[in-house]
Amino acid sequence: MDATTRPLTVQALLVRDGIVTDIGPGEVAQFAGPGFVWLHAEGVGHGESMDLPDYVPAMAANALVASETRPRCDEVDDAVLINLRGTAFDTMQDSDGLVSIRVWVEGARVTSVSRHRMAALAKVEAAVRAGRITDGGDFVSALAQAISVQLDPQVADLGDSLDDCEGMLDGGDIYALRRKIAYIRSQAIVLRRFVAPDRDALGQMAQLEFDWISKDDRMHLREAADRFARMAEELEAVRERAALLHEQLTDLRAEKIDQRSLGIAVTAFIFLPLTFVTGLLGMNVEGIPFAAHRWAFWGVVGFCGAIGALVMGWFAWKHWLED
Repeated sequence: MDATTRPLTVQALLVRDGIVTDIGPGEVAQFAGPGFVWLHAEGVGHGESMDLPDYVPAMAANALVASETRPRCDEVDDAVLINLRGTAFDTMQDSDGLVSIRVWVEGARVTSVSRHRMAALAKVEAAVRAGRITDGGDFVSALAQAISVQLDPQVADLGDSLDDCEGMLDGGDIYALRRKIAYIRSQAIVLRRFVAPDRDALGQMAQLEFDWISKDDRMHLREAADRFARMAEELEAVRERAALLHEQLTDLRAEKIDQRSLGIAVTAFIFLPLTFVTGLLGMNVEGIPFAAHRWAFWGVVGFCGAIGALVMGWFAWKHWLED
């Protein structure tokens, strides 16, 4: 359990004739209309337990409180079970930064469950309290749009960060860039893992034939699905660009190693004949030429310098010293 874990909280809102009222969770099961009612439980799964109302079928209840979920949309009789992933409200440790919300949607009644606090839920709650949500179709379309709007800047930031990395290829620290690019790539992979299923779930719900899913709701669901589709494409592009940049950094690193190896090889080649001459003249035997002359030392130094210059000139003539 991370530091941002919140205890189990349950709230219910009733919208009737434009008036929004906080009601007890127990009153949701007896709701028979007119109006719209929303029950939300947050913190389920952190050592807490919750008995879902009897109107939620057993299959749906198990899906609402499951520990692991993926975005999905299932039609069950006259209701819909839809799971979505969105940005977390609080900073989460050891997490991908996305949290799930599981929603049981009926025409005039919505039951939602989440393990962590979702950033987009505040906008949805504000819309409910303002009386702008009057049925399950309005709720899901508002939730989908809020999630996509919250997630869009996060995806765009990955692309911008990758642009910065491309600008630092020539003069940046290769090792720091490799770590940053690897992080961006991993984030893109994690986000795409849930963004694409979000798109599919919303597309499926937009095709369902329910009276409480109005034409405007379908348009908003498709709009949110299109935004998720665009984000999925952008994340795929980020992943491919990150892989390409990683290859370029590997090539730059190999090129730098080759240049340094060339410098070492040139230096060693220059000193190789000089080492031979000094080793030959340094033997402790009789008969070394000019050993008794004062100018012999400087003569050997000049001879070695001439050999070094000759080798350097040969490398320059062969263009081996060029980058």
